[in-house]
Formats: sequence, structure tokens, C-alpha cells
Amino acid sequence: MRKLFVLILSLIISGLVTAQELPADAAPLDQQVLRMPCNNNTNQTTFDFAVAVYQRFCGNALDLLFSETLTTFDKEFNVLPVTAESWSVADDGVTWTFKLRDGLMWSDGTPLTAYDYEATYRLTASPEHAWDFAWFYNGIIKNWDKAVAGEVPVEDIGFKAIDDHTLEITTEAPFPPLPGVMTYSWTLQKKALEEHGAFYNNDLATTVSSGPFILKEFDPGNRIVIEANPAYTGIFPPRLQRIEGIYMSPDTYFAAFQNGEIDRVPYEQLSPADFAIIQSDETLSENYLRHFGDFRTDYLLFDTFSPPFNDLNVRKAFAYAVDRDAIVKNVYGEIKAMPAHSMLMPGFPDADVDGTLTEYQTFDCPKAKQYLADAGFPDGKGFPALEMWMRNEAAAMSAVYQATAASISQCLGISIEASNKDFKVYMDALNAKPTQLAFGSISYGMDFVDASNMLGIWVSTGRHSWKSEEFDKLVQEAGAIVDDPVKRSQMFKDAERILVDDVGGVFIAHRWQGDLFQSYVQGDSIRIPDSKGISGWHFNNLNVISDMYIVKH
Repeated sequence: MRKLFVLILSLIISGLVTAQELPADAAPLDQQVLRMPCNNNTNQTTFDFAVAVYQRFCGNALDLLFSETLTTFDKEFNVLPVTAESWSVADDGVTWTFKLRDGLMWSDGTPLTAYDYEATYRLTASPEHAWDFAWFYNGIIKNWDKAVAGEVPVEDIGFKAIDDHTLEITTEAPFPPLPGVMTYSWTLQKKALEEHGAFYNNDLATTVSSGPFILKEFDPGNRIVIEANPAYTGIFPPRLQRIEGIYMSPDTYFAAFQNGEIDRVPYEQLSPADFAIIQSDETLSENYLRHFGDFRTDYLLFDTFSPPFNDLNVRKAFAYAVDRDAIVKNVYGEIKAMPAHSMLMPGFPDADVDGTLTEYQTFDCPKAKQYLADAGFPDGKGFPALEMWMRNEAAAMSAVYQATAASISQCLGISIEASNKDFKVYMDALNAKPTQLAFGSISYGMDFVDASNMLGIWVSTGRHSWKSEEFDKLVQEAGAIVDDPVKRSQMFKDAERILVDDVGGVFIAHRWQGDLFQSYVQGDSIRIPDSKGISGWHFNNLNVISDMYIVKH
């Protein structure tokens, strides 16, 4: 009996005990290893989201497994509890209470408490810390903007630990999406933060984890290894026993995948030539798992306060002159995009899944010509030559926007030059008041899963030079509704109808994202489609890493 106990203890220490029973087709426990590529061409400084979002080791492939968020999403984008077991909002609509689960632990034996979340958010709101994601909570969390600006102490922000298991979050105004936004709430350990500083996870001697994995090897720029955390007490115990991050140039990811050196390649690192190979190969195409990603939409924008785009007839002419189907098929490739007739991608909450908005923005060249004639420019005569700005686009997206400009030009008989601009030059012109950007192309992906985010950028105080008082009213009022989801949803749908009918922008395509996996990487979370028929790694679905495993091969 003592020998059995010693054997079990040794397996726990070596990280080879899983709280989940492996499926019948799984490889042995010591082969439950996932190999991920890490980009060796980027500046990387930390493992932790709360330290720096855009400079994390190995992107988001490894680092988010050292702690867990209060909530997560399922594949239908329903909010589910993780470290929080429940949440509620007070009658004032702004005071939220999150109750943490009992028994959550850090790997050093320290309990995970609400004080860890409080300390983490105070760090990220500190002007001295200068968090690169601080903008995200602007206007959402009480006193956040003021704390980031150094106008109030960080103790005044709306994150407060009431006791070990109770976290109170106060928003500036009623904000129904807050539970979903807390899918970003990866936490640091208060004790380690105070003793070793924010970079404690960069050192094997001080690293600590409350998540399903813990740092085992760390050779930055060469190799990172994380192993199943034997002290993990959360709800997503992993089947995988080890994840290896292997540094290489993104240009070599696909070749390394083909050589069996890595097990996953994200869509961003697949070239058009790579996609052509994938689509022509039955095994590769079956294992490219397409998903929504950040629900990114590519579109054209106007200065609607100045000629010629202050004329709705001109804007409608442009909306009907874009051959979206041809652009998706011949330029993007259908594995990468679907035609867009509105801002919200089907699959996103409150999106137009029935196609009722299609009639407002679809390809109909005769109708486009008529609208331009109604604006006083029959067959394009007298219409000014235009320069369409692009925002420092790479070759693939430049081709998309050039094809869009060509579609409009050919249909309407007008001249449009597509011009790629430096990112800062473009954004400075876009954000100037009044705008200095008359006509441009751009994309937007959601910050959080709620229509108030995707439609909110079109409110007249936002990034676009377009205004509809009725649109503003609908979005702002819907955004504050906490207790009537049906009414809230309909108001967002009504607002989007105004946006596409008044042509605040011309919508081109919704981008698919995805990952290429080796066929032996399995798990229902990535392999079984959602209710819309989409498989793959859905946004902030923490169950994926618990569900994933390696089959015998």
C-alpha cells in the first residue's frame, strides 16, 4: 500500500496525473504533448496578460494558462462561470458582485482570493505601470480613466475585494455585458506581486500558477515548456500533460507543420500559397478548423459631412457597386471570408442571421448607376477623382481593397486610386475633428462580445464621420438595458438597419479566422461544430485546453 502511495505521489510531482479520464482513442499519458510555434521576430517580455497584452511570450498560446478568469464563453457565446461561481447586479445597475468558488489554490499552496483580482486591477490601472490594454476599460469601470490619468489613487477604481470570496465591481453606468467582459480577467497572485514584482512568472524560482499549467522550462527565444499543474483545483483540469513552445520564424511555421515538428498553425501565419495547398489536400483541409475569431468586418468609411459623400445617393451608389461575392471568391478566398451586407457578422449576438439587411447593401450595378445619376453624376460624369486611403495594409488586404475600388470604379465610371498610408498618418487623419480622411478602407474586430461594442464605434462621438440621432439613441439606450434582453436585442437590430440603410459605411466582408491542427489533435471543443455549423477554437472558450488531447498515431 505504501508503495502504491509513493508511486501516485511521484506521478503527481512529475505532472503525469490527470483529473480527467482519457478517451479510449487517446495516446498514453506521457504522449499527451502539444507543440506550438512561437514567433521569434517579436519583442516579448512577460507571460501575464496583466503585465503586457501585446508583448507576451509565445503570443496567447501558453501564457494564459497560469491563471483563470472569472468567466468564460461556451461555443454559443453564452457566459459561463470559471473562478466565479455566480454574479449579480444591484438595483442601481452598476454594482456587481462576483462570488468566487471555494477551494481555488495557487501552486504554492496559497488560496486564490478576491484580493488577487483587486491587486491585479489596481496594478493595471496604475499610470506607472502604463498597461498597454488600459484603454479597454475606459468608460466602463468606475474611476478607471481617472486612475490611469493619475487623477485619483488606484484604490478608488471600481474593483474591490469585500472578503476572500467576494469581489465587487462598479461600473460608470449600467453595463450589461460586464460578465462577458470578465473573460479577460486573468489574475496575478497578490503575494508574488508584492514579493517579487510583476514579472515573477519570468523566473522558474518564483513562478506560481492557479491555472491548469505551470512553467517547467524557460529559454526565451528558443523553447518554453509548461506542464499540467498538479496543484490545480479549478473546473478545467487538462488532458494534455505538457505544452511546448518552439521558437521559429513565422515564415517557417507551415513547413514545420508539414514536417511534423509542430501541431498547430494559426491562420495569421498561413500565406495565400499555404492556403492553396491546404485547400487542395483532403487531410489538411479537414484539419483547418475555421472559426469566428474576433468577428472582424472589412468596410469602407466616408466623411459624410462633406461632398461628395454628404449625399445619401452617392453613398448608396457605392454600396450597390461593390461585387462582394466576386471579391470573396477571387481575392480573399472563401476559406478566409464571407460577403458582408452589415456590420455584425452572423454568429455575433444580435446579428442579422436571416439576411433581412442584405437588400440595403448588395451588388446591383444598374441600381448603383441610378443612384449616382440621381446625385447629379450620370454615368460618372463630373464626379471628382477620389483617393481611397488604406491603413498600412499588407499585400493580401491591399488586394482586397484595391479590388473593391476597382469594382466601384468599373460600375460607376469614376476614378478611385487606392493609396496605402502609414498607420499613424491614417489614424491621425481619421481621428482628427473634423476628420481629415474623406474616404478610406478599414477593418474592425470586436473588443467584447456584445453589439454595444461593434455598433458603438458608429455612435456619433466615435471614430466615424457619420451621424444619426436615432441610431445613437437606440444604441445608447439598448446598451444600458439590464433586465429585458429581447427588447435590447431588437433595439440593436433596429439600429443596425439604420446604419446600413443610411450607408454610414459600405460593408465588404466578414473575415473567417482559424487554426490548422494535426489530425491527431482532438477534442469536442474544437472538432464538434456549434449550432451554426462552425467548429474550431471559439473566442475565450477556456474549455478547449481542458478538452484537447492527442490520439494514438
